[in-house]
Amino acid sequence: MRPPIALRTLLAAAMLTLFAPLANASAPSGLGPFDTSCDVGDVGSPGKAAYDATSQAFTVTASGTNMWFDRDAFHFVHRRVSGDLILQALTEFVGQGVDAHRKVGLIIRKDLTPGSPHVNACRHGDGLMSLQFRRLSGGPTEELRLPIQGADMLQLERRGSTFRMSAARFGDTFTEAEVNEIDLGDEVYVGLYVCSHNNAVSETALLRNVRLIRPASSDYRPYRDYIGSWLEILDPSTGHRRILHHVHDSLQAPNWTVDGKALIFNRNGRIGRYELATATISPIDTGAQLENNNDHALSFDGRWLGISSGQPSRVYVIPIEGGVPRLVTPLAPSYLHGWSPDSKFLIYTADRGGNYDIYRIPAGGGEEERLTSAAGLDDGSEYSPDGTRIYFNSERTGKMQLWSMAADGSDQRQLTNDEFQNWFPHPSPDGKKLLFLSYRPEVPSGDHPFYKHVYLRAMPADGGSPRVVAYVYGGQGSINVNSWSPDGKLAAFVSNSSDF
Repeated sequence: MRPPIALRTLLAAAMLTLFAPLANASAPSGLGPFDTSCDVGDVGSPGKAAYDATSQAFTVTASGTNMWFDRDAFHFVHRRVSGDLILQALTEFVGQGVDAHRKVGLIIRKDLTPGSPHVNACRHGDGLMSLQFRRLSGGPTEELRLPIQGADMLQLERRGSTFRMSAARFGDTFTEAEVNEIDLGDEVYVGLYVCSHNNAVSETALLRNVRLIRPASSDYRPYRDYIGSWLEILDPSTGHRRILHHVHDSLQAPNWTVDGKALIFNRNGRIGRYELATATISPIDTGAQLENNNDHALSFDGRWLGISSGQPSRVYVIPIEGGVPRLVTPLAPSYLHGWSPDSKFLIYTADRGGNYDIYRIPAGGGEEERLTSAAGLDDGSEYSPDGTRIYFNSERTGKMQLWSMAADGSDQRQLTNDEFQNWFPHPSPDGKKLLFLSYRPEVPSGDHPFYKHVYLRAMPADGGSPRVVAYVYGGQGSINVNSWSPDGKLAAFVSNSSDF
């Protein structure tokens, strides 16, 4: 389902923007989001950093005595930025190592002197996880130890003078520590570091999924103000991610075509196609429907594209190559989410009489059939690949959770029951797994806003323990539609950041 009614008029104006050409954003080069690298402090051997533009991974090697007391010694991959920021990385030590307190981490520093005030999210070789900070130049280093060991996923966030470290063993949700009233000034040096803790040796770490993010401002206006978008692909089995494309506004909801060649997305009310082999973009003709939202879906045979368009939204069908839209749902609002595997039915969320429920309708048009009737919002419906069940999300228990039901609406079963607000269950092509979006508990159950810390999680399709497969700054538009690759090995999604 899309934004509340009060916001839809604002959204309509944004959607009327012409389908602008997208910036050329092939894999980053040089040092990715950073400008340079250097040694800081007394190091026994010169450090080095390398960036693989294909895998988008960093390899950093350093010596250095410590990151402690009144001075530090390490190798630093960095850039200078101002304002609020979020830095993320999936970290891995290379080799057995010499000292148990070798370190890899994320750091924000006032300057490049050894005794600079700073805050850093630190992973030690022995598994210790700590938020370390120095308030004054040349002053003592303090720390807050996290109650977990051996986390490899790190995140460091700055909001004014408040700094938060988040850490997790990949697959788990974050554990956090926060420190306040650290004055580093507006402009800071931010980046990745390695310290061997034994100045006679050098240690190496591998850092993947590095993201330097400028979050939305605290006064941004939802559905009027947009920040940039990264179109990404993900290997859910390893968590490794790769950025394919960047735009300075809101690109949303990639579908993977059934031939594996392209991704279908919406941007500024239009529908576009990203060719994976050539990294080129072309628009898909949607005729008079120029207010397309992020509720679009491909038929299982790949011949048809269903779109949701207009104010209020209705569901249309066009050939995958584009063409004149054919109206399927005269009643509005209607927000498409899926096709039946035999292409005979469309399923969608609709407001009929003040309650949002899931409906199905013949793809050729006809009478709609209501499949859910619980109080509150039911949304995000998709068929299993064998057509026997429909997965959806519902807030009927007070929190947004995942459910499934038989294709005729009977046998409704709850699949998740945790603290998170869980949205948009997408079954894998083999029907064995669900990929979905999880908001933190403080987000209202009926809302799925832009620009939040969210998890992409995966779980068995018949229920079980979810596992985090991506730690994302995004939300609305990140993975509203099914974006599994045809072989089930990859998934596409969108994350967000303003420009620095």
